[in-house]
Amino acid sequence: MNKRTIIVSGLACTYPLGGVAWDYIQYLHGFHKLGHDVYYLEDTGGWAYDPFNVTFTEDYSYHIKYLTDYLTALDPDLAKRFCVRDPSDNFHGLSQEQLTDVVKRADVVFNISTTLWLREEYQGIPVKVLIDSDPMYTQAGIPDYLAGTASEKDVKNIEHMKLHDRFFSFAENFGKPGCLIPQGVFDWRPTRQPMVLESWDTPRKPASDAFTTVLSWQPKESGPVIGGVQYGGKNMEFLRFIDLPRKTSATLELALGQGRPPREMLEEKGWKLEDGFAKSTTPWLYRDYIQDSFAEFSMAKNAYVASRSGWFSCRSTCYLAAGRPCVVQDTGFSEFMPTGEGVLAFSSEDEALAGIEAVRADWDRHSKAAKKFAKEWFDSDAVLSKLLKEAME
Repeated sequence: MNKRTIIVSGLACTYPLGGVAWDYIQYLHGFHKLGHDVYYLEDTGGWAYDPFNVTFTEDYSYHIKYLTDYLTALDPDLAKRFCVRDPSDNFHGLSQEQLTDVVKRADVVFNISTTLWLREEYQGIPVKVLIDSDPMYTQAGIPDYLAGTASEKDVKNIEHMKLHDRFFSFAENFGKPGCLIPQGVFDWRPTRQPMVLESWDTPRKPASDAFTTVLSWQPKESGPVIGGVQYGGKNMEFLRFIDLPRKTSATLELALGQGRPPREMLEEKGWKLEDGFAKSTTPWLYRDYIQDSFAEFSMAKNAYVASRSGWFSCRSTCYLAAGRPCVVQDTGFSEFMPTGEGVLAFSSEDEALAGIEAVRADWDRHSKAAKKFAKEWFDSDAVLSKLLKEAME
């Protein structure tokens, strides 16, 4: 193995919520586990989200402690390997001088979810990799850009994306027949969420018999409009399955975050509701909630489903790593992933109900299959080794 100096970006500090932390820090932790000289850089140019007051703030004190505590608990060495650059150009973690040194010797930077403001000083890094975790949304402006009719905002976004050298997407069906994600400008290669599996392994049985999920109901911004078609968030798909709790004796539980969820209607339809923020205040509470769950049941964003993207949920990979089966809506991932054990994909109400009952009938088998699925498809050693090799080609 060639030891590389690697920078990864994300939003673990800007949005101090459990699921967000696991999404991005798996890259830092996973590359570190492989023996690379890796650093986490958060430099968005914006304010940080205050989840307690549901607003944004320029005061990063809570956020820095949150990130430091999390990294220290994962591996004390990781807490020495981060730099958060706030909008006032204060440096937290690594000093400005230390960050400058890392940037000068970095071989590659992974800009995950286009979170990193690619300042001129970062542009000298030999390989700049963009990882698209939000397919359809990321590519929505491309048709108009190619036609010369894109908005100023879309032009700015695409020009920023063009500063990168390699492009990877969670849309593993990109370019295949039936996948509707706009092509052009970028050559997207498939990748997927890495999981440091030992961080999620648990010997304990579920604390409840509930099928759960953690979600935001509806994005603040409207979904992409492509070719005159309006695509949307998870709420659009949920409405197709809204009556499901009345058709099964299983407990279907939603840990609801933001997005103006119709709580009264959901409760009336039989969904059990929990406070999403209370289950996600720290990475450990988020992990506890998933490990205490019997299984996951969830829909996906309409944009992922309708486009047949092949996207697979980062949250679902956490359930799988914890040995919790997933009954989840198919986005086209069943075209290349084996489903039916551990992961049970559905597109219709009947398929959803069948998946729920299959897990209830033989939880032990599906739990073992879930762990096996996580190992075969999301193990950070394999995912990140492949990603790095292809990025450096």
